[in-house]
Amino acid sequence: MDLLIAFLIVTGAAFMFIGSLGLVRLKDFYTRLHGPTKATTLGVGAILIASATHFSNQQAGISVHEILVTIFLFITAPVSAHLMSKAALHLKLHSLAPPPVIGKDDRHS
Repeated sequence: MDLLIAFLIVTGAAFMFIGSLGLVRLKDFYTRLHGPTKATTLGVGAILIASATHFSNQQAGISVHEILVTIFLFITAPVSAHLMSKAALHLKLHSLAPPPVIGKDDRHS
């Protein structure tokens, strides 16, 4: 059981590091938004699952607090990222990616 907990902690730390590195290194808002919402969410989720596993083994019951925080995190992180990206699109925030080319066959009239 200790190996599983250690694996989850190391995996979570690696995901959080990669997400934080993406936040620092990526160039525009849209790509910066992608790193923390994906990688860091998985990292924190893995650490919370490791914590729930550890405390469930130490006590007589299931550690519900960490499970509820994990569920809340996995629900709210994508929703908040979606809302921030929609707000950036509404404000016409500049992106480094070229806009898509719409051909004659792609338009729905």
